[in-house]
Amino acid sequence: MNFKHEFSVGPQTLVAMIMASLVLLSCGGGTTTPNPSLSRKVPGTLISPPAATGNVVPIVIDAGPVPTTASEINVAYVSVTVCTSGTLGTATCQTIDHVLVDTGSSGLRLLNSALYSNLNLPAVTNSSGAIGECMTFADGFTWGSVRTADIYLGGEVAPSVPIHVIGDQPGGTTAVPGDCSSTGGINENTPALLGANGILGVGLFANDCDACLFSAVPTAYYICTATGCTKTRVTSAQVVQNPVALFQQDNNGVLIDLLAVSSVGATTSLTGSLIFGIGTQSNNALGTATVYATDSYGNFRTTLNTVSLPNSFIDSGSNALFFYDSSIPMCSVTTWAYCPPSPLFLNATNTAASGGNTGPVSFSIVNIDALAGNVIAANIGGPSTRGQFDWGLPFFFGRPVFTAISGMSTPGGSGPYFAY
Repeated sequence: MNFKHEFSVGPQTLVAMIMASLVLLSCGGGTTTPNPSLSRKVPGTLISPPAATGNVVPIVIDAGPVPTTASEINVAYVSVTVCTSGTLGTATCQTIDHVLVDTGSSGLRLLNSALYSNLNLPAVTNSSGAIGECMTFADGFTWGSVRTADIYLGGEVAPSVPIHVIGDQPGGTTAVPGDCSSTGGINENTPALLGANGILGVGLFANDCDACLFSAVPTAYYICTATGCTKTRVTSAQVVQNPVALFQQDNNGVLIDLLAVSSVGATTSLTGSLIFGIGTQSNNALGTATVYATDSYGNFRTTLNTVSLPNSFIDSGSNALFFYDSSIPMCSVTTWAYCPPSPLFLNATNTAASGGNTGPVSFSIVNIDALAGNVIAANIGGPSTRGQFDWGLPFFFGRPVFTAISGMSTPGGSGPYFAY
């Protein structure tokens, strides 16, 4: 079983990590990645855009896209339909299953190997070449081209959206830029490595890198030709965007609603809903949920064992609860996780970034090695950076969680915020 530490960072946090790591990075000539598995699927039967079906997309949590070789745990998936831009009503679309739902990032990222070879998604270019992107996650990175697609999610449509196609070769280059490949971790360019066929980033921000609109940020966007890539700034029409912010309605955030999970978890699957909008329809009312406003980096404050953790966040793309506690033994088999000898019951307090709303959270941590065979567990955790608590997918079980997009108006005030 593959217990992946699969959490991502928001656009502002990404830039901060890039800038902090520049001292350690070398800007080498890049790494070639000849890999036949990165090529597109054979031609497939393209479909017409789906009919409108409301503001809900079903979520399933199961063993993942390749369970025979790498079963996943606590990964929430949806199906996404992408179409060639501007061809409404014609058969130029494909539906991709097992796309991870991620409130910790913004933008749609799809594996090139998950797309049919006859699906023609236009490349995003400028006068110098094709746009490529490197996106850093906690356990690796993704590299590939930026292309444009119409995105259909339930009855919602986001037209002409720049998306990241992982493993696609922008401008025909066969090399990953050196500063991208040097970020650490693996190049997550296959379903087994990514644990999904793509990532649907429905986080706090309208795009994945605000700073990239103003300067050429290292380890972010590149202009590429067949001879290589150079970092570049991008325009608002080139940056990878959160599709939710582009919906005609229900565009101010999302609600993730998952069933509760027993203490022993589940071995097969769990279902839930990804609901678009906050306070825009009867099924996404904020109700009695408490709003926890974040700072401009998408963080609020968690207090655990009297220690203040100001860089905390809620992230459906993390498969466990991640926090630093040196007193909890580590696992011998699942080496990234905590394995207390008996269930550990803990209490924390979450507080809005600027003060104000505060509330307790009770949780437990169990020995993950004893859960071999499970694909769902509500009480697993592992170590994280000091000063942060990553409330991953276990936080969502039995607890509806809202994610409000920065600058968007909602009944709970303008985003960015989490609410539950």
